[in-house]
Amino acid sequence: MAGFVKDRDSVLDIATGTADVLVSVLKKRKIKMAVGVDRSWNMLRIGKSKIKDKRVSFVIADGMKLSFKAESFDSVTIAFGIRNMSDPELCLQEILRVLKSGGRAIILEFSIPKNPIIKAIYMFYLRHVLPFLGKTISGDHYAYRYLNKTIETFPCGSDFLNLMKKAGFSKTSLFPQTFGICTIYVGKK
Repeated sequence: MAGFVKDRDSVLDIATGTADVLVSVLKKRKIKMAVGVDRSWNMLRIGKSKIKDKRVSFVIADGMKLSFKAESFDSVTIAFGIRNMSDPELCLQEILRVLKSGGRAIILEFSIPKNPIIKAIYMFYLRHVLPFLGKTISGDHYAYRYLNKTIETFPCGSDFLNLMKKAGFSKTSLFPQTFGICTIYVGKK
């Protein structure tokens, strides 16, 4: 994802969690400033402990209702978070609103591989292996069933690009990663 952010960008990372995307961006780019937002203060606290750069701040916020002024950021990133928004289209509209003209949305999300062999292996893993491992390790069977259901039902590929276009993005493109198990979506304002 950091490869799509440009030097001297101002960056907003939505659903930043423990700030792994921001850590990666800071290693690869010379940014102006960055803000990580998440609904969980505990996650932000962990992220804050990883980044001691004064150009980076953290804010408790919902990705569907951002408190930033319109046209505040050059790049907005979100990794594995948009499918958990109750209204992904509203989140996309908020991203578009806070992006400067010419700015980029960079979204990393799970997807379903197109190759039938890889897809069959992946679906078996998602539906059977992952829930079993999750239950064995954490004792929480539901959380890992939830994960596979959200991955299987969330729009991916051209369907997600259509959501981005509907929200108002132009020049949308997608970049499958890891055999199509996840995809980077990029849209321009």
